[in-house]
Amino acid sequence: MGRIFVSAGHGGTEGGRNDPGAIAGGTTEAQQMILLRDVIVPELRSRGLEVFSVPDTLSLSQSIAWINARAKSQDVAIEIHADAAPNPDVRGATAFYISGNNERKKHGDLVLLSLIRRLPQLPSRGSRPDTATGVGRLGFCRDISIPSLLLEVGFMTSPEDRSLIINRRRDMALGIVDGIEAWSREVSGTKTPTNRYPSIGILINKQTYGEQGILINNNAFIPIDLVDRLGIELSQVNQLRLVDYQGVVYVKAAELREFTITVGWDNDTRSVVLSSITQICPGTIDRIMGRGNTSEVQLIMFLKANNESASNQFPDLPKLYREEAATEGVNYDIAFTQMCLTTNFLRFGGDVKSSQNNFANLGAVGGSGTATFPSAQIGVRAHIQHLKAYASLEPLVQETVDPRFRFVTRGVAPLVEQLSGRWSSDAEYGRKILAILRRLYESAGLA
Repeated sequence: MGRIFVSAGHGGTEGGRNDPGAIAGGTTEAQQMILLRDVIVPELRSRGLEVFSVPDTLSLSQSIAWINARAKSQDVAIEIHADAAPNPDVRGATAFYISGNNERKKHGDLVLLSLIRRLPQLPSRGSRPDTATGVGRLGFCRDISIPSLLLEVGFMTSPEDRSLIINRRRDMALGIVDGIEAWSREVSGTKTPTNRYPSIGILINKQTYGEQGILINNNAFIPIDLVDRLGIELSQVNQLRLVDYQGVVYVKAAELREFTITVGWDNDTRSVVLSSITQICPGTIDRIMGRGNTSEVQLIMFLKANNESASNQFPDLPKLYREEAATEGVNYDIAFTQMCLTTNFLRFGGDVKSSQNNFANLGAVGGSGTATFPSAQIGVRAHIQHLKAYASLEPLVQETVDPRFRFVTRGVAPLVEQLSGRWSSDAEYGRKILAILRRLYESAGLA
């Protein structure tokens, strides 16, 4: 029987995450997840299972590293969160798993089913790939070396879900424990024996590659030589998953999504499918100044695929981004995907309300909070102007509406990743925008 790693989402102390998560009803997501975790862990131990409780003082990347340093064959890891939405009627639990891994989807379904059996008042939203999230990837699903899930136990912003989280904590914990125990036993019973990983085929740009890859915990790994041939500089990535196996170094295929490579799976041939984004000029995908590559219809479809009601309030937003960005010479694909990240595909829910027409979390002048714009068009124009301020020395074409344009050191960030630590304090901010941009190009058939 393998061991179990349990992490409470958000929370922490100074030097750690120090993040309350969703705030509603006089409590925080961090508080409630720590309390829930503190019921789950002893219950698992009472059933004779070996459990590690991830320290709350660690950041997300530190938590992942902490688990990977201790993980062994047949172990599993889960992180518990609560969700939030502008609409208080939105409810339910969701299990997120690494995209393209059907085995992990089955594990998510197993945990959710056990939870709902104990707490039938809680709706299930099903298991979903991490690509269905606003950022397009979840580190807890992708970067951990053992099978892992991120479980959203309900919505803090829903009075009904919040009541269950607070008042039915033990029932919720028992349901999660039932699911984790069943999941752990399944992984332990079906684990591939050490040093005997099954071989898989590799298809790249519709051509069969001469060498084979391997499957580890149902994740595809490919020889490092192939990555070199694709011209990818791996030293630029901090958390690559490398494996030595039978004299060959392998890299986790999903990591290549950071380098304009799409990764899929073909069941018929049992092959990992790699495609380079060939219709985008190499070296330009991350340049803020330039032209976009998508059509208005493709932007609309991408937005609807991630939020069905996104166009209800802002039906002309894709058109506005294309027109305003083209006027100033900004890549509208980049601006649009930044909007998707910042607003969670127009769900908002943070400090900015939809009525503010502020699609990029632009601050007002004088410390008076976030800016408000009189229309969606002016809000988009301000966003485009702020991007141009960072990426170019050229003067604006339109009259200035960005309240903070004059405070930017012009031309200091011509590349998307250089927005990290400038536009947002998040060190991964630029990479998150590029992750959504690559999803947009995949959905538009430009990959």
